[in-house]
Amino acid sequence: MPVATPDTLSTKAATPTAAQLRGRVTDSHGAPVEGAVIAVGDPLLRLTAHADKEGRFALDGLPAGRQPIIIQAMGYITQRRFLSLGEAGTTGEELHFILDEREQALPTVDVIGRREQSYRNALSFAGTKTATLLRDVPQSIGYVTKELVLDQGAITVNEVVKNISGINQYSFYNDFSIRGFRATGNRNSGNLLNGMRAQTSLWRQSSLANIERVEVIKGPASALFGNAAPGGVINRVTKKPLNIARRSVSLTAGSFNTSRAYADFTGPLNERKTLLYRLNLGYENSDTFRDLQKLTTQIVAPSITYLPSDRTRLNVDLVYTSSAGKLDRGVAIFGDGDLFSRPISSTQSAANDYLREQTLNLTFALSHQIAEGLLFNSTYLYSSYSEDMMEHSQDNAFVKKADGTDDPALVLMRVTKRFRNFRNHAFNNYLTWNVATGAVQHKLLLGYDHFNTQLAPGSSYIEAGGYLLANGGTAKTFKKADIAKYLLDKDGNPRTNVPAFDLNSTVGNQYQDVTKYIYESKAVRPSDQYTNGIYLQEQLSWQRLQLLLGARIEWFTDVVQDAKGVKTRTHQHAFTPRVGLVYGITPSTNVYATWIRGFEPQAVSVQSDPTSGGPFDPVQSELWEIGAKGDYLNSRLTATLSLFSLRQRNTLYNAGITGEPNRMVPIGEELSRGVELDVTGKILPYWSVMASYSYNVAEITKAADGTKDLNLQRPGTPRHSANVWTKFVIPQGALEGLGIGFGVHGVSERLGQVGRRANVVTYPGYVLLDAALYYKVRDVQLQLNANNLLDKRYYVSGYDRLRSFPGSPRNLSLSATYRF
Repeated sequence: MPVATPDTLSTKAATPTAAQLRGRVTDSHGAPVEGAVIAVGDPLLRLTAHADKEGRFALDGLPAGRQPIIIQAMGYITQRRFLSLGEAGTTGEELHFILDEREQALPTVDVIGRREQSYRNALSFAGTKTATLLRDVPQSIGYVTKELVLDQGAITVNEVVKNISGINQYSFYNDFSIRGFRATGNRNSGNLLNGMRAQTSLWRQSSLANIERVEVIKGPASALFGNAAPGGVINRVTKKPLNIARRSVSLTAGSFNTSRAYADFTGPLNERKTLLYRLNLGYENSDTFRDLQKLTTQIVAPSITYLPSDRTRLNVDLVYTSSAGKLDRGVAIFGDGDLFSRPISSTQSAANDYLREQTLNLTFALSHQIAEGLLFNSTYLYSSYSEDMMEHSQDNAFVKKADGTDDPALVLMRVTKRFRNFRNHAFNNYLTWNVATGAVQHKLLLGYDHFNTQLAPGSSYIEAGGYLLANGGTAKTFKKADIAKYLLDKDGNPRTNVPAFDLNSTVGNQYQDVTKYIYESKAVRPSDQYTNGIYLQEQLSWQRLQLLLGARIEWFTDVVQDAKGVKTRTHQHAFTPRVGLVYGITPSTNVYATWIRGFEPQAVSVQSDPTSGGPFDPVQSELWEIGAKGDYLNSRLTATLSLFSLRQRNTLYNAGITGEPNRMVPIGEELSRGVELDVTGKILPYWSVMASYSYNVAEITKAADGTKDLNLQRPGTPRHSANVWTKFVIPQGALEGLGIGFGVHGVSERLGQVGRRANVVTYPGYVLLDAALYYKVRDVQLQLNANNLLDKRYYVSGYDRLRSFPGSPRNLSLSATYRF
């Protein structure tokens, strides 16, 4: 295919007849630029065409002779050429136009969808709250794009974070270990949606049905977002409307009676392309490989973008998710057995357990250019989460015998019935000002945000568990010295309130009569937490040097209402600075260094409890990090290498004092150190790769006497983890369009929750092999994914012998995606 050059394309004299122009428009990575506008002729008589999804276009009936041609697309540098039409190369043979990404004119806000179609992502809004190239952010930011999600056949965030260094699953839930520190979905300090703090489920892994990419901002991000988990935060970026029409429907069937259906529609709603839409729909259903853990999820996610002028953009984004299933507490292992002494499919759930959840996220985002270089951004997010649950679960202990010893085959059980409703309001406003002082470029940011989370009235739960007493009551634990106070069975052992789960039984998962238990009401007091933050940031650029300075002041107030309606307020505040330096040692490689402080307020349930020993100071963290980032192979491949040291102070642990079950004590210091490497992109136009490696030593280094996990690796954190995924598509020949994917993922051993718990477990390391085949027939792509090819038995993670989380055995899925 001839390539259009800046010179005039002319080899023969023009003919007087009408001419035609056919060609293809791609980016510098070889990906088609769908929707690119090709205009030929002078401004008054100009004829135009749009590139299709393959980047191809055709214009007929053009005047012969020398004509101006313009090729332009959003996010790319406009090309202007002169062609002599009617000559060789411009009548029937395709011309190839290559557009370069316009990095110096990045979008200012994340309200229009990403047009890239590869594993590589060039920029982030979450790293600095401004559109900044990832190589210019002085902090490690990992990501996974929707293209990798599709190629790996992933459906949840948990399934794709393995591609990013330094992050691992902590449990079956929306729950992660990032650089050795836990980040959970139900705490907004570890979870962001489009850069805004949102409430999500802890129990359910977040679906990827409407997600453009998943970002992990490593290290405390408190200077930008307020309270933040020390290891990092996970930011889910939703799919935004595009100004070109794209439509797709995908159907999947697979192992464990799995079925999925997704739909994605986007494009302009008017001829001027000032009103854009996107609609994502999702249905997911699976029995899973776990007993009684069938899960059904529905997702509806419409989005509208309005562009009334070049200076103003408005986006409205809604995501509604509903799921129904059970809460999976993992496998209980014999107290004296090995990890695989019971089937990995086994659960302790009852047939009539249930967990019904609903989440709603509604976002309004406005961006307005006040003047040249001066931009105002305002975003409001309403987020709600409701939970309706009944579960039979292990009570973190084996049943006691009359002599006070454990029965290693009988699990002490409890039943919980709970309803909770959370409402959250997040409001974020900031000004950015791009200005130059001589040779120095400045990007100043001044912002204010407000966040409010409420546990609504009516939230409550009751629980049954423990041992039955002779006086008609119950006791949480069994004390041998007081055996006369307990009801005993025929063998003289204490009777449990909820029937114990017999690990030797083959009929344990039965329908249970929950009316026979003795319940007690648990205190769930309505609460209201709100924060106000002011932050200032400067991004300074001078030649090869870039400096980032940031600072934030945050005020927290917790309001708790007791049964009499009396409200108690607890106040906390924090100052969090951030300093980063980037230097371009070559045109393709930057080195960076950063220092950041972070914090998390202590939980309102602890601060408001007079028996906890509080109030306590906030959790404090500090990060030192150096590294290098580069773009290679003509910017097709990116790499990040980082070395870090992360400290945290004031984490609360249970004091373990007899008679004071709620007494907490702060740990002196936790330290995480490591090195991480991430490589993403294309080695060749048809060969994609994503690889990562992490070495992480994370320990409690200072603690009170008697702390059992002093100088032990933190729970759920492997010292070594690595992942490689690659995809190759045969570019030509008889097998053109056939794609092959292959992946290897491995981690070293991990510890369960240790601290003052008994039954500590070490989960051995593992290596998994995955593979995929792809074949495209016109507008339909067929895809076969095979995960855990060797059917390896392994554990993702776990807490202890009573709560261990096994990995999935070998499984297959077949998908068909139709794009039209």
